Amino acid sequence: MKKFVIIAIVLVCGGFGINAQNTKWNLDRSHSSIKFTVSHMVVSEADGKFGDFDVKVASDNSDFSDASIDVTIKSASINTDDAKRDEHLKSADFFDVNTYPSITLKNAKLSKSGNGYKLTGDFTMHGITKKVSLDAKFGGIAKSPWGQTVAGFKVQGKINRKDYGVSWSKLLDNGGAVVGDEVELNASLELVKQ
Repeated sequence: MKKFVIIAIVLVCGGFGINAQNTKWNLDRSHSSIKFTVSHMVVSEADGKFGDFDVKVASDNSDFSDASIDVTIKSASINTDDAKRDEHLKSADFFDVNTYPSITLKNAKLSKSGNGYKLTGDFTMHGITKKVSLDAKFGGIAKSPWGQTVAGFKVQGKINRKDYGVSWSKLLDNGGAVVGDEVELNASLELVKQ
C-alpha cells in the first residue's frame, strides 16, 4: 500500500508538477542588454550597463504566463565608460564585487497586468534579498532567418540602492547628493527556444 501511495504522489506531481515547464529558453547575449541610470549631483544622470549576465527561462505557454525566470549578473562586469569610476563602483563603497560577485533575480514569475506584465521575484544585491516587481513588455515570438524561435522582452523598473546596503554618497553644498538613491533599471532581452 505504501508503494502505491508513493507512486500515486509521483504521478500526480509529474502530471501537474510544481515546475511543469518543459520548454527552455536561453539568452541571446548579442541581442540583449541590462542597463541602469542614476542621478548625478541632482542636475544630471549617469548611466551604465553590465556586460556579463545570464537569463534562464522555462515556459510552455506562448504568452509566457507560466514562465519561471532566473537572472544572474556578474557585478564586476559593470561598465560606465569611465575606468576610474568603474573601479570605485567595484569597491567596498558600492558593489564590493570581491565579497558579492553576483546580483540575482530568482524565483521570478510573470503575471499579466493591463496591457503588459509584472515580473516579480527575489532580487539579491550586496548580500541583501528583497521582493521586487518590475514592468515587463512582451515583444512577441518570431522565427529567425536561421530557423530559431525567438522571443523578446523589455523590462523596466526602479530600486533604491540603499535598501541593499549600497549607500555611499557625498552631500553637495546645496544639500543634494552626488549619487541619487533611486536606480532605474532597463533591460532588453532576446530569448532563444531550445
